[in-house]
Amino acid sequence: MPIRPTYPGVYVVEIPSGVHPIVGVSTSDTAFIDFFERGPINKAVRIHNFGDFVRNFGGLDTRSEASYAIQQFFLNGGTSGWVVRLGTDDMIPASYTLPGGSPLHDTLTVSAANPGAWANSPTDYLQVGVDWNTRPQPNDPYQHDPHHDLFNLVVREVVRVKGSKRPQVVNTEIYRNLTMDKLDPNTYAVDNVNNLSALIQLTDMGPGDRPMYTSNDAIGPVNTASVVDGADGFLNLVGGYDGGLLDVDGTVLEPTAFANAIANEQNGTGALYALDRIAPEIFNILCIPATAKLDIGSMTQVITAAENYCAKKRAFLIVDLPPSTPSQNPNSPVKTFVNTPDDMVQWMNDFESQDLRHTNAAIYYPQLQIFDPLNGNRPREVGASGTLAGIYARTDAIRGVWKAPAGTEAQLVGASLRLQLTDDENGDLNPLGINVLRNFPIFGNVSWGARTLFGADQQTSEWKYIPVRRTALFLEESLYEGLKWVVFEPNDEPLWAQIRLNVGAFMQNLFRQGAFQGQTPRDAYLVKCDSETTTQNDIDLGIVNILVGFAPLKPAEFVIIQIQQLAGQIQV
Repeated sequence: MPIRPTYPGVYVVEIPSGVHPIVGVSTSDTAFIDFFERGPINKAVRIHNFGDFVRNFGGLDTRSEASYAIQQFFLNGGTSGWVVRLGTDDMIPASYTLPGGSPLHDTLTVSAANPGAWANSPTDYLQVGVDWNTRPQPNDPYQHDPHHDLFNLVVREVVRVKGSKRPQVVNTEIYRNLTMDKLDPNTYAVDNVNNLSALIQLTDMGPGDRPMYTSNDAIGPVNTASVVDGADGFLNLVGGYDGGLLDVDGTVLEPTAFANAIANEQNGTGALYALDRIAPEIFNILCIPATAKLDIGSMTQVITAAENYCAKKRAFLIVDLPPSTPSQNPNSPVKTFVNTPDDMVQWMNDFESQDLRHTNAAIYYPQLQIFDPLNGNRPREVGASGTLAGIYARTDAIRGVWKAPAGTEAQLVGASLRLQLTDDENGDLNPLGINVLRNFPIFGNVSWGARTLFGADQQTSEWKYIPVRRTALFLEESLYEGLKWVVFEPNDEPLWAQIRLNVGAFMQNLFRQGAFQGQTPRDAYLVKCDSETTTQNDIDLGIVNILVGFAPLKPAEFVIIQIQQLAGQIQV
C-alpha cells in the first residue's frame, strides 16, 4: 500500500514482484468406476496403492472388472487414483436390531456402514456384541435412570481364510460407556458411533432403553482373541443385498439400469458425476471397464457420457473392448464380442456409426489375460484400460506427458496378450486409430500404438496422437488452475505484463524439460497478452484474452531406414 510520509527521513517500500508461479497439475490420477464388493456409494475415494483399495472396497471381486483393472494400474506404475462404487436403489445393508427393555422391544439397529452382501457373506461378515460391564460415573445424577443406563458395544469383521479351521477376526471397533440418551452428547450411542465407525451405522428405534446384553463380557474376548469362538456372545448382521444388476458370475443382467447407474446426469445421480465432488483435486484418466460387458446400446450411452465428461474435465478416457467370446450365461443379454482382427475392424465401424470418435479417448487391441487368484490362478480375460493407465503414469513420471505411452519402454507388467498379431494385421488396424498391443523378442509384451480415437488417417486430425492431446490437456488445466488470481484484477498493461511473465516462465520450464519441438523458445512456444489480443471492447466486457501456443512433439510412428549400395567408388 502507498506510504504517507509524515516525518523527514528514509522510507522503505516493498514492491510486489508480480510473480505468481504456475505449477503443472498432475497428469495420471486415474478414476475407476464399477461395481465393487463394498465401500461408499457414488462417492469418489482417493487411493494410493492396492492396499488402500482392499481396505476401502474389498479388493478383487470376480464380478468387478475394475477391481482387476485397479490391480493392473498399480502393477504397471500407477501411483494415485480415485474409485467410485456405483449403486442402485435396491441395494440393502446387512443389519441386526437389538432388543431391550421390559417387555423386550426394538431399541437399536446396527447396520453395515454401506450396502451390499459383504457384511453377511459366507466368507466375510460383521458381528455385534453388547455388554453392561461399565463403570458408573461418579456423582452422576442419572445413574439410576433406565434411559441413561450405560452399555458397551463391540463390532468386529470376521473372515473365513481358506485353509484355516476357524474364522479370523480382522477388524474390531469398541465403544464404551454409551447410552440411549439423546440429550447427552457425550454418551449418546448413535452420534458417537456414527461419527467414528468405518464398519457400522446405528439407528435409534425410539424407546430410549439400552439394548440387552449379548454376553456378560463381550469386550473381553475380542481384545485378546484372533479367532472366533462359536459361543462367544456375538450376533451376525444379516440381510445385506448387492442389488439385481449382476449375476453371480458378473454378467450384467440389466444393462440399461447399469448404464444409468453410471451415466445418469439427472441431478448428478450417476456414479460418473461423483467426480465433480473431488474439487479442488482433479482426475486425468478415466477407466470404466464394466462398459465392455454391456450391450451396444448401453455401451454407447456410457461411452458417450464419459467422453463428454472427459472433454469437460480436460481428462482422457481409455475405452475397453467387449470380450473375445460370447457369454456362456444364458441370462446375458450381451451379444457383442471382439475376437479376431476382422471383428475388431467391424466393431470399430459400428463404433464410428455411433459417432463415438473423440480426441480425448483411446482404445487398445487385443484384450489381455492375467492370472486370477480368485479362480485358482487360471487365466482371466480383462480389458486393457487399467494396464495402460498404469503405463501412462509410468511414462509420465519417467519421461513426461509429452512422451507417447508406447514403444519398447511401455512393457505390460503382470499381463499377457490374448493373441499375437502380425505386422500386416498391425498395419490394418493402426490407420483406423486402433492401438495394438504386441509381443516382441527380448522386450516382451508392449504397447505399440499412440493414437486417439480421432487418430484414423482419413480424419487428418491435429489431435491424432495421444501425447499431443494429453500435453494440451495438461497445459490447459495447469493454466486454468494457475491463472485464477487474474480474475477481478485491473485489466490493463500491468496485468498483461504479469500474465506474460508467469505463463512465459511456466512454458520456458517445460521447454527446458524437452516438452516441445524447436531449438529455441521462439520456435517452441509463444505467450501473447497485450492490446492486440485484448481490445478496448474486450476490456469493456471484462475480458482478458491470453494466447498460448506450443509446438508439440509427435511420436516417430514410422522409422524408415534407407539403404543404398555404393558401387564403383574411386579413392582419390
